[in-house]
Amino acid sequence: MRRLCALTSRRGRRGVAAVEFALMLPFLCFVFLVTVDFCRVFYCSLTVTNCARNGALYGAADRSHALDGSGIQAVARADASNLDLELLDVRSSTDSNTDPTRVDVTVIYPFRTITRFPGIPAQTNLSRTVRMNVLPQTPRFN
Repeated sequence: MRRLCALTSRRGRRGVAAVEFALMLPFLCFVFLVTVDFCRVFYCSLTVTNCARNGALYGAADRSHALDGSGIQAVARADASNLDLELLDVRSSTDSNTDPTRVDVTVIYPFRTITRFPGIPAQTNLSRTVRMNVLPQTPRFN
Protein backbone atom coordinates (compact mmCIF):
# COMPACT_ATOMS: atom_id res chain seq x y z
CA MET A 1 0.00 0.00 0.00
CA ARG A 2 2.80 2.40 0.88
CA ARG A 3 4.53 1.72 -2.36
CA LEU A 4 1.43 2.48 -4.36
CA CYS A 5 0.98 5.85 -2.59
CA ALA A 6 4.57 6.85 -3.27
CA LEU A 7 4.19 6.08 -6.99
CA THR A 8 0.95 8.01 -7.38
CA SER A 9 2.30 11.05 -5.50
CA ARG A 10 5.37 11.19 -7.74
CA ARG A 11 3.25 11.00 -10.87
CA GLY A 12 1.01 13.80 -9.64
CA ARG A 13 3.96 16.14 -9.06
CA ARG A 14 5.54 15.86 -12.51
CA GLY A 15 6.17 19.26 -14.08
CA VAL A 16 5.76 21.20 -10.84
CA ALA A 17 9.33 22.51 -11.02
CA ALA A 18 8.77 23.74 -14.58
CA VAL A 19 5.57 25.55 -13.56
CA GLU A 20 7.29 27.15 -10.56
CA PHE A 21 10.16 28.25 -12.78
CA ALA A 22 7.74 29.73 -15.34
CA LEU A 23 6.00 31.68 -12.57
CA MET A 24 9.27 32.97 -11.08
CA LEU A 25 10.99 33.84 -14.40
CA PRO A 26 9.49 37.37 -14.80
CA PHE A 27 10.44 38.25 -11.22
CA LEU A 28 13.99 36.93 -11.71
CA CYS A 29 14.36 38.94 -14.93
CA PHE A 30 13.15 42.08 -13.14
CA VAL A 31 15.64 41.57 -10.31
CA PHE A 32 18.42 41.04 -12.86
CA LEU A 33 17.58 44.29 -14.68
CA VAL A 34 17.42 46.25 -11.43
CA THR A 35 20.84 44.88 -10.48
CA VAL A 36 22.33 45.80 -13.87
CA ASP A 37 20.90 49.35 -13.65
CA PHE A 38 22.23 49.77 -10.11
CA CYS A 39 25.71 48.71 -11.25
CA ARG A 40 25.54 51.09 -14.23
CA VAL A 41 24.51 54.09 -12.13
CA PHE A 42 27.23 53.30 -9.58
CA TYR A 43 29.87 53.02 -12.32
CA CYS A 44 28.77 56.26 -14.04
CA SER A 45 28.71 58.06 -10.70
CA LEU A 46 32.29 57.02 -9.98
CA THR A 47 33.37 58.14 -13.45
CA VAL A 48 31.68 61.55 -13.04
CA THR A 49 33.35 61.98 -9.63
CA ASN A 50 36.77 61.13 -11.09
CA CYS A 51 36.26 63.60 -13.95
CA ALA A 52 35.43 66.42 -11.54
CA ARG A 53 38.39 65.57 -9.31
CA ASN A 54 40.86 65.44 -12.22
CA GLY A 55 39.62 68.77 -13.56
CA ALA A 56 39.96 70.34 -10.11
CA LEU A 57 43.47 68.92 -9.69
CA TYR A 58 44.48 70.48 -12.98
CA GLY A 59 42.95 73.82 -12.01
CA ALA A 60 44.53 73.80 -8.54
CA ALA A 61 48.08 73.55 -9.92
CA ASP A 62 48.53 77.32 -10.15
CA ARG A 63 46.67 80.52 -10.98
CA SER A 64 47.03 80.25 -14.74
CA HIS A 65 45.65 76.68 -14.71
CA ALA A 66 42.73 77.79 -12.52
CA LEU A 67 41.72 80.36 -15.15
CA ASP A 68 42.17 77.89 -18.06
CA GLY A 69 38.57 76.71 -18.51
CA SER A 70 39.24 74.81 -21.74
CA GLY A 71 42.17 72.98 -20.16
CA ILE A 72 40.07 71.97 -17.17
CA GLN A 73 37.38 70.74 -19.54
CA ALA A 74 39.86 68.73 -21.60
CA VAL A 75 41.38 67.06 -18.53
CA ALA A 76 37.96 66.23 -17.10
CA ARG A 77 36.72 64.77 -20.39
CA ALA A 78 39.88 62.68 -20.80
CA ASP A 79 38.80 60.48 -17.89
CA ALA A 80 35.30 59.93 -19.33
CA SER A 81 36.22 57.99 -22.45
CA ASN A 82 33.60 55.33 -21.62
CA LEU A 83 30.74 57.87 -21.33
CA ASP A 84 29.01 59.75 -24.13
CA LEU A 85 31.18 62.87 -24.31
CA GLU A 86 28.49 64.87 -26.12
CA LEU A 87 26.25 64.58 -23.07
CA LEU A 88 28.98 65.31 -20.51
CA ASP A 89 28.82 68.88 -19.21
CA VAL A 90 31.93 70.29 -17.48
CA ARG A 91 31.80 73.69 -15.78
CA SER A 92 34.54 75.45 -13.87
CA SER A 93 34.56 78.62 -11.83
CA THR A 94 36.93 80.51 -9.57
CA ASP A 95 36.43 83.05 -6.82
CA SER A 96 38.34 85.73 -8.74
CA ASN A 97 39.11 86.46 -12.38
CA THR A 98 42.57 87.84 -11.64
CA ASP A 99 43.92 86.18 -8.49
CA PRO A 100 41.96 82.97 -7.77
CA THR A 101 42.41 81.14 -4.48
CA ARG A 102 40.06 78.25 -5.21
CA VAL A 103 38.62 76.46 -8.23
CA ASP A 104 35.26 74.68 -8.46
CA VAL A 105 34.67 72.02 -11.12
CA THR A 106 31.19 70.65 -11.71
CA VAL A 107 30.53 67.68 -13.99
CA ILE A 108 26.96 66.80 -15.00
CA TYR A 109 25.98 63.65 -16.90
CA PRO A 110 22.40 62.59 -17.75
CA PHE A 111 21.88 58.92 -16.86
CA ARG A 112 19.14 56.78 -18.42
CA THR A 113 18.00 53.48 -16.98
CA ILE A 114 17.60 50.41 -19.19
CA THR A 115 13.97 49.94 -18.22
CA ARG A 116 11.30 52.18 -16.80
CA PHE A 117 10.61 51.18 -13.21
CA PRO A 118 7.39 52.33 -11.56
CA GLY A 119 8.01 55.35 -9.35
CA ILE A 120 11.60 55.86 -10.55
CA PRO A 121 12.38 58.47 -13.23
CA ALA A 122 13.83 57.06 -16.47
CA GLN A 123 16.48 59.81 -16.58
CA THR A 124 18.36 61.56 -13.82
CA ASN A 125 21.37 63.85 -13.80
CA LEU A 126 24.51 62.65 -12.06
CA SER A 127 26.32 65.73 -10.79
CA ARG A 128 29.53 66.16 -8.82
CA THR A 129 31.26 69.34 -7.72
CA VAL A 130 34.84 69.37 -6.46
CA ARG A 131 36.39 72.45 -4.85
CA MET A 132 40.14 72.75 -4.40
CA ASN A 133 42.42 75.52 -3.22
CA VAL A 134 44.78 76.91 -5.83
CA LEU A 135 48.41 76.45 -4.87
CA PRO A 136 50.17 79.75 -4.21
CA GLN A 137 52.96 80.78 -6.49
CA THR A 138 56.38 80.24 -5.12
CA PRO A 139 59.03 82.88 -5.71
CA ARG A 140 61.82 82.07 -8.13
CA PHE A 141 65.38 82.79 -7.07
CA ASN A 142 67.90 83.32 -9.82
